[in-house]
Amino acid sequence: MRKRIVSQTPIHTRSQSAESWLDLEEITTIEVTSEEPNFPIESALGTGKGPGWRALEKGEQQIRILFDRPTSLKRIRLRFVEPEVARTQEFTIRWSSPEGGPQKEVVRQQWNFSPSGSTSEVEEYQVSLDGVSVLELAIKPDLGRETAPATLAELRIA
Repeated sequence: MRKRIVSQTPIHTRSQSAESWLDLEEITTIEVTSEEPNFPIESALGTGKGPGWRALEKGEQQIRILFDRPTSLKRIRLRFVEPEVARTQEFTIRWSSPEGGPQKEVVRQQWNFSPSGSTSEVEEYQVSLDGVSVLELAIKPDLGRETAPATLAELRIA
């Protein structure tokens, strides 16, 4: 058996300036497997003040970020909000270089949402990824019942 411990460093107290985040709308093409018209992916890529993204279909969804040029990444920030439905969500972040080859997993995380307590999940990871051509976020929104749509309130990358 081969085993690896993949380091992840959530950042909880550090405040970064808005200038350090990449303008994803300018330097990427975004692919989504499903999208509700009133909740477009663009509203999750900026300041997080829009309605965020929501899938039109139920079940696992992917958001693929295709960089115009290979890019070095230092931070990835995700924010999910679920005020109404108790559910267990899992997301996975993967990346690949322009040479192709297998995708490399950055993190896989599960979170339990509960309307009476835990309604928001914020994850910020410090990474050191060089030559990123594609960054993929796979979301399994409801591991138990698969009845909730995937959502994303905010995605920021530096």
